[in-house]
Amino acid sequence: MRGKVVLAYSGGLDTSIAVKWIQEKYGVDVVTVTVDVGQGEDYQALERKALAVGAVKHYYVDARREFVEEYVYPAVKANALYQGKYPLSTALSRPLIAEKLLEVALKENAEAVAHGCSGKGNDQVRFEVTIKAKNPHLRILAPIREWGLTRPEEIEYAKKHGIPIPVDHGKPYSVDQNLWGRAVECGVLDDPYHEPPEEVYEWTQPAEKAPDQPEVVEVSFEEGKPVALNGRRLDPVELVTWLNQVAGKHGVGRIDHVEDRLVGLKSREVYECPAAVTLIEAHRDLEKTVMTRHEAAFKEAVDREWCFLAYSGLWVDPLRMDLEAFINQVQERVTGDVKVKLYKGHASVVGRRSPHSLYDRGLIAYEAESPYQQRWAEGFVEIWGLPSRMAHQAASKRRH
Repeated sequence: MRGKVVLAYSGGLDTSIAVKWIQEKYGVDVVTVTVDVGQGEDYQALERKALAVGAVKHYYVDARREFVEEYVYPAVKANALYQGKYPLSTALSRPLIAEKLLEVALKENAEAVAHGCSGKGNDQVRFEVTIKAKNPHLRILAPIREWGLTRPEEIEYAKKHGIPIPVDHGKPYSVDQNLWGRAVECGVLDDPYHEPPEEVYEWTQPAEKAPDQPEVVEVSFEEGKPVALNGRRLDPVELVTWLNQVAGKHGVGRIDHVEDRLVGLKSREVYECPAAVTLIEAHRDLEKTVMTRHEAAFKEAVDREWCFLAYSGLWVDPLRMDLEAFINQVQERVTGDVKVKLYKGHASVVGRRSPHSLYDRGLIAYEAESPYQQRWAEGFVEIWGLPSRMAHQAASKRRH
């Protein structure tokens, strides 16, 4: 191969050694691309590092606002929690990074793109499905998957080639973070029975050290999108950033679970997602207030399928857009305010209001005169229970 390869560059262990490996194996120029989705890195230092390890050119792309508006907020509307726990923080960023990688590849007239994913994870699928769908003629290189090195071997390779890495044998964690969450893997976390050491957490306080006084945050939604906190309208990036800080201070958002990866493996995952946990809890509650029982029940199935598509690398699949057509339709009424109490690791909804609320205090209150006539219930109970009663009668006849 001759020419250029455009590499998605995080500055971590995998992509740092990938630069050198691609050069050695293919004899090509490597152009690195870092897409800012809220990692909080020193991006100038990261560029210097990319050039120092052999990149001929480096691109920095600030995609934070696009990430929140086009990926995170649709996930909020879909109440996206994979297997009921994971808010898809890493998964949501991958198709966006792939899009930016393709833009740079086109600009640089590159013959191939590359990523630093292993063959055991989900990210390889998320990157490659998007890339192949958008540009099927572009070659994809996966150095870590092809090379098959273990993490200790990668560390030794980096040391041999003088590649600076923020990791050592005593603390070999793999960390991925963006505005929507922080994921930590490897090391002692590979043992699912081993409690995560406190050193793996950076965004959240342990519950026992969180403030003794709860804090109530009012989240305002317009058509399913969070737009304000405590009555103050905020830019999407600012809103998520601020809520990460406030909810994290109260220990909200720690997630430790065994997850089914797309490739068939079970993995122990540790996440910190303070804003995600808080916003999804608030949004889900507001939905229940404005939707009928039938809408809410059907939307649970839609949400689950949307979440699986996003998790499993099928962001570009037409079904996601089809599902979003329904989701966006019902979100037209998901407008209102939700009060969330943050306390000792919990985000609990303690109040909600909406101009589209289906809650009628006059109907539900026992002490007030109500258009709901209690005598109606007698006939309802008879009809509602009729199939069950008939089934029991038929079973009784068969036994006798």
